[in-house]
Amino acid sequence: MTDALNIRELRARLAEVVTQAEAGEITVITRKGERVGAVVPIEILDAIEDAEDELLAREARKHLDEPVITMAELLVDLFGSPEGSAGSAA
Repeated sequence: MTDALNIRELRARLAEVVTQAEAGEITVITRKGERVGAVVPIEILDAIEDAEDELLAREARKHLDEPVITMAELLVDLFGSPEGSAGSAA
């Protein structure tokens, strides 16, 4: 069962909550009765981060064949060529 604690209770029971997380339990943190966060076992956080990495990698793979531009080309496109620039320093 998931416990829910407000921030004051969490402060008073932090060591206990961390021990519970080590044992696989989740503790929800509330503020003014609203759920705002959680203390979770590290395995859950690791799984979430791994899933996020996989989703980002899938999205990146979708765009591998798209054309690329250099940073200089992007800056020129955004801001135009510097006025009066001949392209080289004299």
